Amino acid sequence: MSRATDIDLSPKLSADESAKRIAQAQHRLVELRLFTAGLTPPCEVGPALIVVMEGFDAAGKGGSIRRTAGALDPRHVSVVPIGPPTPEELAHHFLWRFWPHLPAKGGMTIFDRSWYGRILVERVEGLIDKSMVEQSTKEIVDFERALVNDGVTLVKIWLHISADEQLRRFEDRKKDPLRAWKLTADDWHNRDKRDLYLEALGDVLKKTDEPHARWNPISGEDKHYARAVVLETVIERWEADLQRRGLGLPQAHGGRSL
Repeated sequence: MSRATDIDLSPKLSADESAKRIAQAQHRLVELRLFTAGLTPPCEVGPALIVVMEGFDAAGKGGSIRRTAGALDPRHVSVVPIGPPTPEELAHHFLWRFWPHLPAKGGMTIFDRSWYGRILVERVEGLIDKSMVEQSTKEIVDFERALVNDGVTLVKIWLHISADEQLRRFEDRKKDPLRAWKLTADDWHNRDKRDLYLEALGDVLKKTDEPHARWNPISGEDKHYARAVVLETVIERWEADLQRRGLGLPQAHGGRSL
């Protein structure tokens, strides 16, 4: 997929069906996490897992991350929010600030935004020129290939919503005292540049969707659908990579996650 306009925003789920699928997925997530941490038979530490969560503002990244990380023992997952680089980080290569957060073998990290800010935000804001965008894109592909070759399972999620749905969520946040803090001037600024972000996103989906690090575009238009499908996608990609590496999968058991 090389165009954001190709992402189907029509799928929906009822609240009940979503809750059922989320509970089932969370249980399987726990089984996989304990397995790769070496805490269940054969008690051998497996590959690390990195989940990259990207998407438009208010697309539902936070809700999806909560349902993923919240299913796990907090000792078994790290959630890393990524904001604008600090002056110290700007003085280094743009990937430098991510290295300390990479999980060790058997670990798991969820990045709430990621190194893709380099070729999305910095490109749109004109902080880097066209040649640097191209160079950074190649470096990201090489970076991700190096991680996968070193034994990391990498799952990349893009949550997509329409401009109309984004505006509706912005207005809802503005009216809610407990969520108004989530709506910032930057959110409105980014919304004004949506067309530029769509153009940049098209290049990201085209140039960084590699066999070792596929993009998984998911509709965030309906939150019930998105939250279930994000979990299911992480599990599907995780299991496929473990099998690709010749590793067995833990037996699936019924029931809810603990």
